[in-house]
Amino acid sequence: MRRRSVLTGTAVAIAATALEGGPLTTAATAASATTDADAVTVLPSDPRYADLVIGNNTRWVAQPDSVRLVRTTEQVVRAVQEAVDGNKRISVRSGGHCYADFVFNSTVRVVIDTSLLDTVAYDEKLNAFEIGAGSTLLHVYDSLFKGWGITIPGGMCYSVGAGGHISGGGYGMLSRRHGLTVDHLYAVEVVVVDASGKARSVVATREADDPNRDLWWAHTGGGGGNFGVITRYWFRSPGATGTDPASLLPKPPKEVLVSAVALPWSELDKDSFTSLVQKFGAWHEKNGAADSSAASLCSFLMMNHKSNGSIGLLTQIDATVPDAEKVLDDFLSEVTSALSDNAVRPMSEPVGELSALPDLFTPQRLPWLHSVKLLGTSNPTLTNPSLRGHHKSAYLRKNVTGAQAAAMYQHLTRTDHENAASMVVLLSYGGKINSVGSGDTASAQRDSIFKGLFQSFWSSAADDDANIGWVRDVYGEVFSATGGYPVPGAATDGCYINYPDADITNTKVNTTGVPWSTLYYKGNYPRLQQVKAAYDPRNTFRHSQSIALPDHT
Repeated sequence: MRRRSVLTGTAVAIAATALEGGPLTTAATAASATTDADAVTVLPSDPRYADLVIGNNTRWVAQPDSVRLVRTTEQVVRAVQEAVDGNKRISVRSGGHCYADFVFNSTVRVVIDTSLLDTVAYDEKLNAFEIGAGSTLLHVYDSLFKGWGITIPGGMCYSVGAGGHISGGGYGMLSRRHGLTVDHLYAVEVVVVDASGKARSVVATREADDPNRDLWWAHTGGGGGNFGVITRYWFRSPGATGTDPASLLPKPPKEVLVSAVALPWSELDKDSFTSLVQKFGAWHEKNGAADSSAASLCSFLMMNHKSNGSIGLLTQIDATVPDAEKVLDDFLSEVTSALSDNAVRPMSEPVGELSALPDLFTPQRLPWLHSVKLLGTSNPTLTNPSLRGHHKSAYLRKNVTGAQAAAMYQHLTRTDHENAASMVVLLSYGGKINSVGSGDTASAQRDSIFKGLFQSFWSSAADDDANIGWVRDVYGEVFSATGGYPVPGAATDGCYINYPDADITNTKVNTTGVPWSTLYYKGNYPRLQQVKAAYDPRNTFRHSQSIALPDHT
């Protein structure tokens, strides 16, 4: 743990690297050259290679000429320059959790792996917290909290890498209270390639007079792998004043109340299931404002296929807010009001992506960091390295209709597809998230009340068609009124780039006539294209769903 200086460990060379066009202009020093000698290049003959060319979704595998594990910004600059000079296609890995093939695909010749860029430290010069692009979320939470009693409102999954998570917007269980992760982003360092083919590092801040401010904006929801290689972020909340590090970012709850209950399929029929789903949505319609007394409550309704045995409801609330126990109890009572008492049971078996959590049937009061570790690591889908997956997402501005709930029920109870890890998950949204303008950050969806995640996990390639087909079926029917996707409109507001959908660019599946770019970015896409033209005019950084140059679709 490094408290007050970035000039320790791997951060030595990062801080010494020449940073062009941003607030820092120090030249590279001998320290960077010394640390730079520790770069790791992994070739196909290396026993480490197989582990570094595949991510958490084993559908996607690459066969690059090399993997470059970088420890400094200077190493990134050199690796990018060598790839450009050799006309080799680049992809960038942080934590390896990308749902789609952005990192690992057949065209990639050089994978730049940033997982060793894992510094978390306070930077006195910028009066902000530096987070390396390779830092995992649990490392970030643990370091910020133990060092300064603060946090960022990021995701629950412990091993997700900061590089992609933050650039796509970043969302988690504290977001209704504190906003998206990027709402606290002060600066980003990116290695870019100019029109002449020269690689360089740029630091971009949110300061109004920063000539690179648009590059900062593009990383507040534009997604990873679009503009360059992110090496580190800096965080300081808007409006934070003074130089006391402990006052620059949100303080997490001292304690949280955490509840997990199972709702057995044996106790559910179509009507009670529909009631459950609609009451979950109705609660979020009533409690979506940032000043709501329930803004500190976050809940996930995890609806696995009937073959799993149960549906799950995981809920957390800041235990220190007034009447926290009553707010939680009222929420649980309202959502499950149409079910019998026997239909609410301990979560004694895995539900959603989570393992069994029977001790949370009676809500438990836990120190915040304990809850983060408990929920973040109780996830078998993250710790199983053999799983394949297919995923789709939706932002919902209004409650689901009875027809939409019925479509979920139909596909979750199908007998021709029985995979306990096929599921629909509804996730709390709104609150402080929606107090930011749609164009203030690249994260355009700023008035939704909850989100949907439609997904399936499986182990064998032989089961690809069945599972991909099931996800397409349930998602397409739920959003059939708008052509099979949640087109931005009165009730829905597109898709989440951090839950990338491998089908979204396929016009045979996405038959809406609405471009994938609109579904992800809405009206922010043209501005993202202008940033692309300014910082990646050669389209060096690209993948199957990357931001296109302005003269391309």
